[in-house]
Amino acid sequence: MKNKGGIPVIGVLALLIGLLISVQIGTAESSDVGGLIPVAKAAGLEQELKELRAEKETIMQEYLDLEARLKEIEEQNSSEDALMQSMGGEIEKYKMSAGIVDVKGPGVIVTVDDPIPTEENPGDGYSTIMLRYDLLLSLVNKLKDAGAEAISINGQRIITSTEISLAGDNVNINAVPTAPPYTIKAIGNPDTIESTLTIRYGIVETMRNNYALRVDISQEKELTISRYSGVIKFRYAVLADDDE
Repeated sequence: MKNKGGIPVIGVLALLIGLLISVQIGTAESSDVGGLIPVAKAAGLEQELKELRAEKETIMQEYLDLEARLKEIEEQNSSEDALMQSMGGEIEKYKMSAGIVDVKGPGVIVTVDDPIPTEENPGDGYSTIMLRYDLLLSLVNKLKDAGAEAISINGQRIITSTEISLAGDNVNINAVPTAPPYTIKAIGNPDTIESTLTIRYGIVETMRNNYALRVDISQEKELTISRYSGVIKFRYAVLADDDE
């Protein structure tokens, strides 16, 4: 009976041992397989990481190259813009100097008119300032000496080719007939211009004392002088060739 009772116990023990062994083997195999998969994945991920890093370095280098190129273009454009602005400024200066643009600024207005007829000196019917139009030329020269940057007489801009001449009963300025009173506008330092004109024995004193002309000078904070309205033509002068 004891032997028969021990058989089931041994069988149960054997079964338990077999189960334990199976579980142990399964655990070991699972452990081995589970250990192999992460290692393989880690190797693959490491390779992908290397490739991503290499791709990132390539992209970064391309970015740096593009950034450098963009900076170069911006500097070039900035230099070209500065050059264009400088050239534009120089062109405007030449236009102002040539008198082909309207200008404004501080200066003086000089009004010159004939003497007022009196009983003692009724006049002969001729305009003193028109007969002595050379005084207008002297006045213009004095204005230039005083640093006037733009001058006009009765709306006629004075430029390098301006002529002031007597033509019949009129004084032509830029081939346009004019008559007194003459209004001369000059842009420049008002104090300098006025002191130059009114200096002792100067042009204004000569016009007043020697010819009884009425000369008034007023300083202006801002006045406008219109551009030369004629056409500038060159019949003989041409641009010089630097190679010659």
